[in-house]
Amino acid sequence: MEEKLYKTIGSTGAASLVIGICILVTGVASGVLMIVNGGRLLKSRKKILL
Repeated sequence: MEEKLYKTIGSTGAASLVIGICILVTGVASGVLMIVNGGRLLKSRKKILL
């Protein structure tokens, strides 16, 4: 019984770690894309207002 519980906790911990890393990478990539697009919008604002 204890060995089964040990294996279950280990696999659940590994899965949580993998999911956390994927979410972190996705968040960083989204943040970079938003910064780049925001910079482009600010740069093109001058063309619209003139």
